[in-house]
Formats: sequence, C-alpha cells, structure tokens
Amino acid sequence: MKKELLIIAAVAAFVLAQGSLFVVDEGEQALVTQFGKPVGDIRKSGLHFKLPLIQEVHRFQRRIMQWDGDPNQIPTKDKRYIWVDVTARWRISDPLLFYRAVANERGARSRLDDILDSVVRDAVSGHLLVELVRGKDYSPPSGVRDEVFEVEGEAIAAESLTGREEILANVLREARAMTPEYGIDLIDVQIKRINYVEQVRQRVYERMVSERKQVAAQYRSEGEGERADILGQMARELRTIESEAFRRAEEIRGEADATAANIYAEAYGRDPNFYAFVRTLESYRKAVKDNSRLVLSTDADFYRYLQSIE
Repeated sequence: MKKELLIIAAVAAFVLAQGSLFVVDEGEQALVTQFGKPVGDIRKSGLHFKLPLIQEVHRFQRRIMQWDGDPNQIPTKDKRYIWVDVTARWRISDPLLFYRAVANERGARSRLDDILDSVVRDAVSGHLLVELVRGKDYSPPSGVRDEVFEVEGEAIAAESLTGREEILANVLREARAMTPEYGIDLIDVQIKRINYVEQVRQRVYERMVSERKQVAAQYRSEGEGERADILGQMARELRTIESEAFRRAEEIRGEADATAANIYAEAYGRDPNFYAFVRTLESYRKAVKDNSRLVLSTDADFYRYLQSIE
C-alpha cells in the first residue's frame, strides 16, 4: 500500500512538474494568465515556470510578420478607377496590450485590414494616378517639357506632384499612429501591384504610345540634324579636296608645259630647220586621220616639205 502511494505521489509530482514548466522558443514571446487575467509577460526564450492547472501560457510570434490585404478598386483624384494591392510588415511590440486588444494574430490581422484599407483608400483617392505610378527619381522624356495635368478644370504642373515613395511614407505614418494601442508595431507598407481597369488601361497605353512617339520624333529630328551636319561637312571636305586636286593638277600641267616649252626652245635653238620639219610631220599625223581628207593648195606653206621631196 505504501509503495502504491509512493508511485501515485511520484506520478502526481511528475505531472505537476511537467505542467509547471514550459519552454519559450527563440522566435516567440509568451503571456501567462491566471483565471484569464494576465500575470506575466515573458520576452526571453528558454525554460520558464508557471502554476500548474491555474495559470495558462499564450504564445505570440516575436518575428516580423506579413500582412496582405485584398485588392480594392479605388478611384484616384483624377477619377480613374484602379485595383490596388497592398502589403505590409508588422510585429507584436507589447504582448500584454496585444492580448487585451485583439487576443491573437487573427484579431490583429482583422484590425490591420480596417486600418490599412482606410488609410490606403484615402491616400489613393487624394492623389493623381500618375503620382501613384511614378517614383521620386522620374524625369520626363527628353524633348517633353512643362507637363501639365488637369483635374476638374484645374491645371496641375508636374513639378508639384508627389512621388509614390512619399505617398507610401504618409500611409505608413498615419497607419503606424493607430497601431500602438493594439500592441502592434507597423514596420512598412508597400504597394505590391496596381492593376488598371480596362478604360484606364487603354488611356495609359495611349499615353505611353504618345510619349514614345514624341521621343522617337525627337530622335529622328536629332538624327536628321546630325545627318545634315555630316553631309554638309562631307560636301565641304569634298570641295576642299577637289579644289586642292585641281590646283595641284594645274600646277603640274603648268610645270609640264614649261618643261615642254623649254625642251622645244632648246631643240629649236640647236637646229631650227630640223625642228620645223619634225613639228610639221607631227602636225601631218595629227591632222590626217582615218576616213578624213585634207584639202590644200599646192603652194600652201603646210605642204612645202612634200613639195621639196619632188
């Protein structure tokens, strides 16, 4: 009987010991409640104690978690309907406050749905579509100047527009101001995807085509200008080359004529009669061609050397 009591006591002690010990993992944090009321907030991982059967352990993630909302169709400031898909990162900053406010992660996601959907809707409806699409480093295509957008008859210059990064920063700031009361720390908010409705998509495509055509027209204009410059330069160089070649040819021709004249003068000075005879024979060869006739009188000076042969 005593042995049985010892066994029962040992088993009871083991059960009580097992029920009083619990482990908090590295990526967790825990809240201990007694009869439903919080009595302990555990942030460190490791082995911890609680009162068995009386106290209960509620575990929460200490890691950063992701929130993905449902895509919403929202009108922009310029009355263009778009589908906006937003994602965010968050973590539990105060387990006690988190447990009292939302109880669990499911409740937290429900609160984040309400907060982020509202803030994102206000942000999208308060800005132009172009502001949600363009980043802060956007610059208009070369050749496109003074972009102006019109909203309800009011002209808005491109310089006064807000970039997507600034809009998201405002969304994060406004949403983060609402989450501390739930024990939630909102880390960042990003637009995951923007899908245009068919009408807006067609307008965006038309604008993209128009911008590309403007860029192409500018490139063609610049190309024509470069072509004209190149052709003009080539024509100038060609005229310079032709002029230099003509000048050089005339110089060579003049030098040759001078040399020939000197040779003729030297030959004439040595034997004028022989020189006259040779030049006359050369003139015969040049004057009389195939299928040609030369009519001369018998007393012509051009014929005198033929007369002397008789």
